Amino acid sequence: MFDWRFIREILWDRKFLWLLFWVNFTGTIYGYYWYKQQLIESPKWLLPFVPDSPTSSLFFTIVLLLWLYRKSSPVIEMMAVMTSFKYGMWAVAVLIMYGLDDGYILPANFMLIVSHAGMAMEVLLYNFAYRFQGKHVWIGAAWLLLNDFFDYAYHVHPWLEDDRFLTEVKWFTVGLSLFTILLTLFIRRRHLK
Repeated sequence: MFDWRFIREILWDRKFLWLLFWVNFTGTIYGYYWYKQQLIESPKWLLPFVPDSPTSSLFFTIVLLLWLYRKSSPVIEMMAVMTSFKYGMWAVAVLIMYGLDDGYILPANFMLIVSHAGMAMEVLLYNFAYRFQGKHVWIGAAWLLLNDFFDYAYHVHPWLEDDRFLTEVKWFTVGLSLFTILLTLFIRRRHLK
């Protein structure tokens, strides 16, 4: 049987946490820059719902900083897990779907696939460290579903290559939100037993 203690020691090492903090901090800044034009063109009252991935990585960056100073916030931890997993997996799936249909994946999209897969994986690896409980998950559930509503009712979803898969992406997004909510409840309940 695999001994997870070794992995946890690496993940909890302060040098590794600082490295992860700077990687996520840099990725967050780049992510907001990536959304620059969409932020300029979106109605101001919808701005909190536009930059999905960088806001997700911002939550995890804050979690890492809190841990480095031996603090925690169950609500921010929960938001980091739910949003980073959902939007990480969303980007991977949507970029691969377009790439398969196009017959190729652009180098920039390949970089986005790898970085977003990392977003989703890193938050799952730290399940042992989170302090949030199942009751906190409902805040994240409300955020994910509200964000889905604004994304597709007001068209502030991440810009797609084109609209050929818009309907499929919309339903996949809602399904992924529901899956993320159930997964988060499941892994937290298993961990807290």
